[in-house]
Formats: sequence, C-alpha cells, structure tokens
Amino acid sequence: MAGSNVGNSLRLKGPTTNRVRRHELDSTVSAGNFTPTAITPAPPPLPARPPRSLGDFSTAPAKEIIEVTADHFSQSDALKWKQRSSMRAFLAHLATFPGATWQERWEASGHDQGRPVADIAGDNKGLRNRLNLATGYAFSMRLVRPTLLGFRCNRFFHYSPWFRGVAKDPWLEEFCVRADQLPMSQARRGKTKFDVCCALTIFGIDLEDLTPEAFLHYSIESRAHGVTVGEKAGSGSYAGTLAWPILHDMGQFPASAPRSFRAAVTRGQISVEEAVDRHHLRNREVRDVLVEYIRRRSVGLDYSTLRQLTNLLVRVFWKQIEEINPDQKDLRLSEETFTSWKEWLLVLPNGNPRLDVDGPLMAIRALYLDLQAWAVAEPECWAKWSAPCPVRDADLRWFHLRRRRLQERMANRTRERQPLLPVLSQYVNDTWHRLRTLLEAAGQVENGEEFTVDGTTWLRVSTKDQRHNRPPVRAVNRATGELVHLSRDENTVFWQWAVVETLRLAGLRAEELTELTHLSVRQYQRSSGEVVALLVVSPSKSDRERVIPMSAELFHVIAQIIRRHRNQHGTVPVCARYDLHEKVWSEELPYLFQTFHGGVQRGMSTTTVWRMIKRACDALAVTYPQFKGVKFAPHDFRRLFATELVNNGLPIHIGAALLGHLDIRTTRGYVAVFDEDVISQYQQFLARRRAERPEDEYREPSAEEWSDFQQHFDKRRVELGSCGRPYGTSCAHEHACIRCPMLSIDPKMLFRLDELEKDLVKRRTRAVAEGWQGEIEGIDLTLTFLRGKRAQAQRFQRSGTVDLGLPRQRPPITDG
Repeated sequence: MAGSNVGNSLRLKGPTTNRVRRHELDSTVSAGNFTPTAITPAPPPLPARPPRSLGDFSTAPAKEIIEVTADHFSQSDALKWKQRSSMRAFLAHLATFPGATWQERWEASGHDQGRPVADIAGDNKGLRNRLNLATGYAFSMRLVRPTLLGFRCNRFFHYSPWFRGVAKDPWLEEFCVRADQLPMSQARRGKTKFDVCCALTIFGIDLEDLTPEAFLHYSIESRAHGVTVGEKAGSGSYAGTLAWPILHDMGQFPASAPRSFRAAVTRGQISVEEAVDRHHLRNREVRDVLVEYIRRRSVGLDYSTLRQLTNLLVRVFWKQIEEINPDQKDLRLSEETFTSWKEWLLVLPNGNPRLDVDGPLMAIRALYLDLQAWAVAEPECWAKWSAPCPVRDADLRWFHLRRRRLQERMANRTRERQPLLPVLSQYVNDTWHRLRTLLEAAGQVENGEEFTVDGTTWLRVSTKDQRHNRPPVRAVNRATGELVHLSRDENTVFWQWAVVETLRLAGLRAEELTELTHLSVRQYQRSSGEVVALLVVSPSKSDRERVIPMSAELFHVIAQIIRRHRNQHGTVPVCARYDLHEKVWSEELPYLFQTFHGGVQRGMSTTTVWRMIKRACDALAVTYPQFKGVKFAPHDFRRLFATELVNNGLPIHIGAALLGHLDIRTTRGYVAVFDEDVISQYQQFLARRRAERPEDEYREPSAEEWSDFQQHFDKRRVELGSCGRPYGTSCAHEHACIRCPMLSIDPKMLFRLDELEKDLVKRRTRAVAEGWQGEIEGIDLTLTFLRGKRAQAQRFQRSGTVDLGLPRQRPPITDG
C-alpha cells in the first residue's frame, strides 16, 4: 500500500481514537481580518503613460534638461549656476554610454547594480557633491527610472521635497499630511514619506497606481538588500511599516488588505504537510504516515500543542532516526538504533543536558500505541505500520522521580526570587513616580524655562517636532547636563510598572495579561451594598473563564491604565492582537495592554512583556548584585502569587480557583514551602492541639508519677532484650515474650535463641512421638516467631552502629 493511498484512505474516515482531548477548537472562529497568504508581492506593470509632470525628457537634448532643472529647483539666479553645473556633469557622464534614450544610457552605465554615481569623481569632493545632487534631480524629474539598488546606493537628504515638488500630486500631498500627524519623531515621519517617494520612483508610477502587492514587494526587497531607511544591513527590518496603515486608511489599499504591515507579512498557521516537510525527511512513506497521524490528532489539539507534537515526532524523533540509520524503511526499530537515539536525546545540540526527556518518549509511545489500536479498527490503512513500541517501561521508570526533581527546581527558583520581588516592585514604582513628577513639572513651564524637582534644577528644551499636536517633552539636568526624553521614557516605565504590578497582584499568565480588555473590568454589588471590583480573565490554557476579585492595589493599576488611554485617545482604543501561540489575529477589542507599533495601535505581545521585565531586572542589577544573572519570567510572578496566597492561610482549593487550575494538585506544585514556614506551621499545630486538650494534662508531674514513669522503663528489660510496649500499659501476652511483636532482641543474646530453639526441637520430637497434636501446633508457632526474631537481630548486628553526629557531653572541668 503506497503512502499516498494511505493518506487518501485516512482522509475519508473519521477519527477512531478514544484518547481524552484537551479541548476542542471551534472551526467557525475567525482566523483574523485577512488571509495571511492573500497578498503576493509583485512589482506593478509600467503604466501606458508614465508620469511626466515637467515633460518627457527621454530623448531631449542635454541643454534643454539643464535649463528645466535650473528653473525648477532654484528660484535664485545665484544658485541656478550650481544646478546647471551639476546636471551638466551628470548628463555628460551618461552620454558616454550607448543608447537612444537617457534611460537606456542609465541602464548601460551599470549604476543599477549598486554603484553610486558620485564614485566616478574619485577624490574630487566638489564634483562628488554635484553628481549626487544631479542624480536626485534626475530621479525626481523621471528622467531615468532606477532600480532599488540603483536608487538607494546614492544618498539624498532632501529627496521627498524634490519629488513632491515635481509630482504636484494632491493624493501624495494628502499622504504626507497624514504622515506628519503620526505620534512619532520627525525623523521617523520623514522616513515614512521617503519610503513612498522611493517606491513611486523605482516603479515609475503615481500614488494612485500603488497597490499593496507592489508596496509589499518594495518592502521585502529593501529588507533583502539591507537598504531599509534608517536600519543597518542585516537587521531584518522591513521598509514602509509606518506608511502602510496610512495608505490603508486613505483608501489607497482595498478594504480586504491587512490594515497593518505586520499583518501583511505574518504567515500565520501552516498546514501539517508544511510543518512536516520543513524537516526534509528521506522516507516519503513514513513522512505520509506522520502527516496523517498528526492530522488526525489535530482534531483535539490547539495549534501550539500541535506544533509541539510535530516537532517531537518529526524533528526530535524520526529525523534523528534517519541520521542514525539512513536505511530505516519502517517504524520497526532495532534495539541498537533506538539505543543510539536515546543516547542522542540526553544531550542538547549546544552540549547541555536535556532536562525534558520524558516529553519525546511519551509522544513516541503514544504514536506506536495509537497505530496499534488503529490497525485493529482499520487494518487496510494502518496494519502495515503497526510495530512494537521501542519505548520500554524501564525508559519511563523514573518519570515520577524526574517530575519531582522538576518541581524541586521550580520551588527553588521561587524561593530565590521571593526576596527579590519587593525590590523589583519598589523599583518600577519609584522609577515611574520620579519620571511622572518630572513630566508634570516640565509641562507647567515653557521651552527654555527652568524648573526644580526634589532639589534638582532642570531646563525644558525645545524639539524639532513642535508642529505635532502632542510634541515630545525633553529636559536637561542643569547639574550634570543629562538630556532626558521625559514623555518617551515616562511612557516606557509606565507600561513596565503596569506589567510588573498586574502580574504580581493578579497571578496571571503572560497571555492572559495581554488578553485583558476594558470589558474585563466588572463590578459586583453584595447584599450589604458593598461594591466589589472584579477582573474577568479570558479562557486560556485551561479553556475556562474565571473571575478574580481585585484588591485595592490591583484596582489602582487597572484604573491608571484606563486613565492613560482616555487621556491620550479619549477612550480605550480598539485594536487587533496577534496570538504568538495560535498564530492568528484576534478581533479588534479594547485591549488594556496595547501600544502604538508600526503606525497602528496593537495589542501587546507576550514577547514585549518578557522584554519589559528583563529591562527592569537589568537596570536593577547595576545597584543590586542579587539581580545579576537572574531572569524573572512572567510565570515566576504567578508562582510567587500562589505561594503567598497559600502560605498566608488561604485554603488551597480557593487558590486553585483564583489561578484557574482544574486540579488542586497543580496548585500544590506551584506552592514553594520555605523552612521557616514548616517550623511556624508545626508550632501553630502544637499550639492548637494543646489548646484543645484538657489543661490537667499539661500540669507538672508529681514525684510519685515521675518515679512510676522511670520504673516503667526498668520493667521493660527482659532476658532476651527490651519490650517496646507504651508507657502505662501492662504486658498483653502474659510474658510470652518470644511470640510478642513488641520484643526487640539484643544481638548479644543470639546464643540464647539458639539454646531455646534446640530445646523446642527436642520437645517437638517428643510431642510427635506421643501424638500430642495441640502441643505440636504451639511449638511450631513459637519456632516461627523465634527464627523471625533471630533473623531481625542478625540484620541489626550486620548493619552495625550509626553515628548520628550528636554532641557528646564534655567531662566536668576540675580545679588543679
């Protein structure tokens, strides 16, 4: 049966596995506002009538072009000489190459391959400047149409005004007006306008002909060639990220196109076939089986779990099996092959030991057991692939032990970070309060005026962005000369404070934090009239919504977030959020944690949350050496939150409900027990037990009671050893010590047991001869107890004594 036939037959049948599914996904849920692969980057076709606002100069004589350049780019007679000289040198250079038009001569010159025009001037700096200037004029006049490399290898500082002055395009002017309203620096707004002018130049079109496919092509090519404006080569940054949403809002791009550039370049979810084929398996039949198996399992898995399963079965398991044994044809593995794979599994590619060896083993075991079960139900499809499972019970013998070691590491991690959490919280609070105070004080003075905060004098300085409706605020420390970007830095530390405090006070997962919306804040009025603020947490890992009563501190944090959005936007803006785990875009919602990114408001990602926490810890490491090398993960706040709840006396099942755990054992694994907690809890237990007992049990013993207590231990001494009966009890076996389980044999008396055994054997021989059946049964029982006691004493004798390390009493010091 060929692999393709296996795939076709499996797709016609429903799943037969009865394994428990974590949770089903609703197939009707929207994957976002667009299809990730809907836009294919492609350059636009050349228009039938290329834009020529100053005229068609493709075959015009050099003298005419020189005069038009001088008249258009200079209003001063003194400067026209400079424009004439620059364009004369540029055209003289192009005239040395063959071609009937200036465009053909430009293409023959080789400058489109990335050679700047000014290089022909050598060390002549004046000529270099004139050639560079004339090249920009030629591009903006549409005299020649360069490629992307031919354009970007030349440096122009004022190209956007040149191009706009020549184009005189009202639609382009509308774009530039909108770009000037971006809440960004003047430099970034200038790059936004430059990207569009550059794209129109190299495509030879007007703005009305610019399509999403063409602009995406320009952005991807800029990234591939490392010529993105303001970015270093190899940085991986795209061009035009800020221009994209402006073009979309203007209506230049159709409504079906993504509104943000990030959405246009995000691939989103990939099929099972694509995920498997990324690893280039040699055996195509096994590849088809893995594809069909993973597709069937995907019915009950979310996308992130499905990706993890694919990674374990394809990359970690079968890809390495093919490396070990290239001739492996099916799933029936030899002991040598699987042993080699297990040895490879123990070490990561970087040389560190692999901590999670059970995950791959459990996934492989499930694969083989599922195929065996499916082979019974569908032998025509799966019988060929049914094979003995190579994962033995011995491989998973220490599974629970490794789980305990993992829990111990997590508990130790929690104990290490528990004393650092108050320091981190205090730092983010103080940092935000200090910058907020500075920003408020700077906002009350004009540019060039001084103000004083906490004894330090500051000078508010102006910026180049005063035309903006919310110009940035900057100040200089008069004592040190330090320039502080108050509005920018205050916004950064505010979100840092909001992230740390919300995680600390609510115990949320990172994805739950980013999914909080304005609709998550609710209130509940109790029968007494008291209003309780609630925080509704959307379903995430456990697929179950939960409600958290907000403390006063948590409510303060949420209120500050909402207040900031209202001060800046009038309301909490609605925006989309990209789920890094499920690889889908959400519907537009009023997310609380959102930032302005790529020209649009966008829900904060979990990666941004990680980076904010890391920046705070790195800043603290300068003054607190305890933070050096310490990484605070968002989940560390959750574990600390659970530990604090339970150790402060909250019932653990209530803590499980607040944390959203379906199993109380999960919550128990989150809680780290500290040594002082063990001692204090035990002391509290003793205090409660003593409080419940009668008071007369704790009175001082009398002399008669103390003497009787001491005599009890004396009476426990017998010939063969010592009796372990409790104080205040008499012998329950009428001194039949050899049969009593409370008797502890002294190893020194083993010879006495041998004598008793010889005597009992003689008595049994006499009883057998006389036919005393009742006596025989009693002697046999006594012999059984005797031999058991002797074996126990011999074990104690072989083990010897153990030094417990107890301090020894020193002899008294005598005078002399």
